[in-house]
Amino acid sequence: MIAEYTDIIQIGARNAQNFQLLIAAAKTGKPIMLKRGLSMKIEEWLLAGEYVLSNDNSNLMFCERGIRTFETYTRNTLDLGTIPIIKQESHCPIVIDPSQGAGRADLVVAMCKGAVAMGADALLIEVHPNPAEAWSDSTQQVTLEIFSQLMQELRPLIVASGREL
Repeated sequence: MIAEYTDIIQIGARNAQNFQLLIAAAKTGKPIMLKRGLSMKIEEWLLAGEYVLSNDNSNLMFCERGIRTFETYTRNTLDLGTIPIIKQESHCPIVIDPSQGAGRADLVVAMCKGAVAMGADALLIEVHPNPAEAWSDSTQQVTLEIFSQLMQELRPLIVASGREL
């Protein structure tokens, strides 16, 4: 039913190895954004993606959203090292979710810049006009003003990395 009303199906971190769900999602023909599991090795993530690709759906995107580590200063540890690895091991685009990755709005801008500089294909950024009033995840959302400024600051990085705007 979801496939009727959506453009992209996101498989969240907690379902990244729900193989029956991956197969069912793939069979819809919709693009699939597969978030990395909380404690998932890169190889496991790539193999989970194969469930989508092997079911006649080439519209797979990998999404790095941070993994659980012993570090408690941030919500998760955003692994920007996945960007070149996914690009080497797969033909699929990689999306970076710095909002979930750090769980802190004050780190989102720096994480976005690092991700773009390393070749990320897209960013998934949580934005709210007043994060303090957000119903959930208020600590990781940036304001509209910060988002607008970030988009301007990313332009030179995109150009410097040889990509088009």
